[in-house]
Amino acid sequence: MAIKAIQQIQLGTVMGTEDGARSTMKLMKEAGYDGIELNGFMIKKMPPIVKALTKMAGMPVGNGGKLDWHKLVNESGLQVVSVHEDLGTIKRVPEEVVEEARSFGTEYVVITGMHMFDYSDAEAVKTLTEDLNAAGERLKKDGISLLYHNHNCELLRISDTQTAYDYIVENTDPEFVNFEFDSYWPTEAGADAKAMMKRLGSRMKLWHINDRGSRPKGKGSSILTSDSMELGYGNMDLTGMAEIAKESGIAAVVLESHKNWADKSPVKSFQMSAEFLNRNF
Repeated sequence: MAIKAIQQIQLGTVMGTEDGARSTMKLMKEAGYDGIELNGFMIKKMPPIVKALTKMAGMPVGNGGKLDWHKLVNESGLQVVSVHEDLGTIKRVPEEVVEEARSFGTEYVVITGMHMFDYSDAEAVKTLTEDLNAAGERLKKDGISLLYHNHNCELLRISDTQTAYDYIVENTDPEFVNFEFDSYWPTEAGADAKAMMKRLGSRMKLWHINDRGSRPKGKGSSILTSDSMELGYGNMDLTGMAEIAKESGIAAVVLESHKNWADKSPVKSFQMSAEFLNRNF
């Protein structure tokens, strides 16, 4: 059975202190979660520019970089399902990334996405794919598996017949590069997320889950704004996706939303989403 986890970035605002982190992870366990997915830049001292950029993107990451995450995770009983890192760090100091993953007992390192990268540039995408293969081969030498996490930008076309994501899937070596599939972003872009999941098959090692819908804010326009929602409260076919994910043999299903929480509370939000996860996993 797949591990039920939460991405650390959802929890940044409530895990900025040791007491806050400890109590939040206790609530995660009580809700039925088994794991947590860590971000490399959130468990170490964070450059101010990274903190500023993530906040501007609607993802407040908090002040958890000074905490002893090894101690907190061990105390919580949660399993670390993966650590997110950036490709530049993996290329520059792969041995540090390997040690970080090993120290948390996970085999998965995930590329979090390419900031300021043009996914409509065919040559750039080709180079990225070559870099992913090389990074994955390097990590595998030490028993660590590299996964690529998508957003919606990979659905930009590099030709009339091929998206950047098509190219990445077709030209990465399954021995060295596999995938953490995020179904929210393709849905947001109008793509068929279930078809994409089926295409990945066993190469989908982790599934990032979120729902998408509208939260009414009183009477007003007949056109509502769509945004992230708690699982089962939006319009995505998450039940169908869950069946595909289980057939693919995913190691973990990872909840992530970083805004639009019920009552503006990431804790209430993950508690509500746990109802769907506990029914399906």
